[in-house]
Amino acid sequence: MMVLFLGASDLWSHRMRIAMVEKGLPADIVEIDVDHPPPEMAELNPFLSVPTLIDRELTLYDSRVILDYLEERFQHPALLPPDPVVRAQLRLALFRIEHDWYGLVDALNTGDEQAKSLLVASIVSNAAIFRARRYFLSDDFTLVDATIAPVFARLEKWGITLPEEAAPAVAYARRVFDRPSVAATLPTDLSNASNSFCAVR
Repeated sequence: MMVLFLGASDLWSHRMRIAMVEKGLPADIVEIDVDHPPPEMAELNPFLSVPTLIDRELTLYDSRVILDYLEERFQHPALLPPDPVVRAQLRLALFRIEHDWYGLVDALNTGDEQAKSLLVASIVSNAAIFRARRYFLSDDFTLVDATIAPVFARLEKWGITLPEEAAPAVAYARRVFDRPSVAATLPTDLSNASNSFCAVR
């Protein structure tokens, strides 16, 4: 069985949990304190970062590398489409979300108002994309949705209420939170997120 080191409230770890559940992959989950990682982590991962995956003799410790490995090794169900053009578009969306949204997390966790405004503005600017398909750029749930879900789950925690212009994103989020993989992987402190995060002014 694979061993997966995760942080309890870490966004990168949360999306990894979602992807693992979507693929039906069993793993021995080890939650660590990311601020005080256990000594054995230094032998596995020089960056002491989460998630870190051990699969037999292989150790991986970059979130995207792990996701790519799981997608290539366990191809069914797929979380990226087979078409290379669409796959590239989704990978670009992943990059943008990681850069533009995940890049704000440290500031959001400290209550930074500018970071909140930037995140809301970005969500609103993507309203047409949220409206166009069942999921983000796709009618099937993908790694992009597994990456967006942890952000939406934390909006209330960050003191963010989406405006009416974000209604398509709210409708999208409700579909995402209906998925068992998302509901089952919510950290304890976010267990009510599916009911409360998408309130609209």
